[in-house]
Amino acid sequence: MYFLRSVFLMVALGVSACTTGVVPLLGPDGRPLPKVYRITEKNQNQVQFQMLDAINAIRTVASFDPLTFDSALNAAAATHARDMSTQNRPWHFGSDGSSPIVRSQRAGYTGRFLAETISETFETELETLSAWLSQDDTRKVLLDPRATDLGFAWYQEQSGKIWWTLLTGTRQTSGMLQG
Repeated sequence: MYFLRSVFLMVALGVSACTTGVVPLLGPDGRPLPKVYRITEKNQNQVQFQMLDAINAIRTVASFDPLTFDSALNAAAATHARDMSTQNRPWHFGSDGSSPIVRSQRAGYTGRFLAETISETFETELETLSAWLSQDDTRKVLLDPRATDLGFAWYQEQSGKIWWTLLTGTRQTSGMLQG
């Protein structure tokens, strides 16, 4: 009898060693807390093109031309996303006082800068897009019929917080106000 108990205990210990032992953290409602959304080197292109495709699908429904990525606007967006993290606040001015127009010019954008939209969040790119579409001012940025170029980038902190920056511009010159 002692032998069987010992064998059972050994088997039970062996099986328990095979489990991960990770218990999900629960919120006040008893449901598991969400996992942190991580952007990795492996999925960063997917993140960028999911945003472009989603914006262009929405623009198509609205009968507007699609946007294309512009490398200079992407660079300006990436610089500003990291700078917002350094400043620890989402706003449109760089730590050096630069405006979105100045940053796009510094990055080498030769078109006309139109607008910038930003976000500080733990949400995915598509959740962030949904939030932007729910606000009048940021929806107008995404659906500006003059826009032809897109810059989109982010900076993710170790905590998982993501600083998103989206810039639009145009290379069209007819019918535009100067300013």
